[in-house]
Amino acid sequence: MSVLQRFFKDTIIYGLAIVLPRLINFLLVAIHTDVFSNEIYSDSTTFYIYAAFFNVLLAYGMETSFFRFFSKNKDSNKVFTTSLITITSSTLAVGLLVFSFNQELANFMQLPIRSFNLLVSITLIEALIIIPFAYLRVTGRPIRFAVIKLINVFIIVAFNILFLHKNYGSESVQNLFNVVEIVEYQFIANLLASICVLLLVSPYFFKSKLSFDKAIFKQLLTYGWPIMIAGIAFVINENLDKFLIPKLIGKDTNGAYSACYKLAVFMTLFIQAFRMGAEPFFFNHADKDNAKQTYATILKYFTIVGSIGLLGITVYLDVIKNLLIKNESFLFAMDIVPIVLLANLCLGIYHNLSIWYKLTDKTKYGMYISIFGAILTIGFNWFLIPILGYMACAYATLVAYGSMMLVSYYLGRKHYFVPYQINRIVTYLIISSTLAFLAFYQFDRNIYIGTLFLVVFLGLIFYLEKKEFKQLLKQN
Repeated sequence: MSVLQRFFKDTIIYGLAIVLPRLINFLLVAIHTDVFSNEIYSDSTTFYIYAAFFNVLLAYGMETSFFRFFSKNKDSNKVFTTSLITITSSTLAVGLLVFSFNQELANFMQLPIRSFNLLVSITLIEALIIIPFAYLRVTGRPIRFAVIKLINVFIIVAFNILFLHKNYGSESVQNLFNVVEIVEYQFIANLLASICVLLLVSPYFFKSKLSFDKAIFKQLLTYGWPIMIAGIAFVINENLDKFLIPKLIGKDTNGAYSACYKLAVFMTLFIQAFRMGAEPFFFNHADKDNAKQTYATILKYFTIVGSIGLLGITVYLDVIKNLLIKNESFLFAMDIVPIVLLANLCLGIYHNLSIWYKLTDKTKYGMYISIFGAILTIGFNWFLIPILGYMACAYATLVAYGSMMLVSYYLGRKHYFVPYQINRIVTYLIISSTLAFLAFYQFDRNIYIGTLFLVVFLGLIFYLEKKEFKQLLKQN
């Protein structure tokens, strides 16, 4: 089996570990938009914005640092145990500190104290499981990884259905969890699932004799802190719109915007699935003679699949939205979806390109690029939301991610040149986005015209890539 075939196989397995749980998780969009009002859905979105921010802070780049030095250091077990001790200790310390001032912090964040406590509990547990999950990925155990991910989402969905569709209003359930607001059931379901996952990965805390290496610890922190800053900037890029819309327009609009934003989640799933397999592969493959050519080929195929996804999701968006969102009051923001899809495809390409600063240990450049994107996001949202409304947020996301992609490409040419097939990549991006925008905006989501566009695009890909497809399939 060739290197590329092995990579695609692993990526598909890891992809299933991400995609299948998320597909099941789509049930929650239908449940929540059916049960919650737009304003409550907006509050739920705000909760998970804070969760994303805390996740980045509590991880402080340790996952990527772990991948880098696990594959680089001869004593990989010391890297594992040092990473595990470091993040476990910091998580417990932060938890103790935060719960000591939980009322003051909840007031500052304008969250009910119960929601704040649930938020902190969830994010603390998710921080504790970072290294065990990273260990499963870097040691090539996708099946176990997938099973645990599936169990996690099954628990979340099961408790959401139980709480919101069967027993909401039941005194026994309300008394058991001391529930005040209906949205708390969603957070409680998440917490119960996180606890179960922690129990499932707990054997990894005891699998090796614990050994803390100060030199490795310093390397992990030096490599990881710029990634943490980049992660904070990414949270801003991804979530500032959903934070500003309630304040500048209203919660009702934010609820609809957030729900329609999730219609673009298939592109997000594709990117997440790819990263699960790609990140450890890129590090493990870095010392091979054909590494750069392999990276170039992977980016081209990533762009091909992403471009097909962009056009396909746009063409069949009406089918998708009917499956996920029954409440029409959430659908008036659907115009954002093609723009958000293209923005996320640019983000996926950026993640591919970012390998240059990770392999050269120049993670500070990733921090600079992400901060640059965050500045664009803040500026576009702040100045254009009063003029363009919620559409300004979609445009801001596209400008930020597109700019980050371009900057990373040009810097990468200087510091770690990879012979990317830029002409093909640009061709696929331009044609797929043009056809998608025409199908959605010009032809008013006509499914027949859109399907014709999709068939033509697939034919073009086959015509341009048929020789390479045949070579890839023949390799053993």
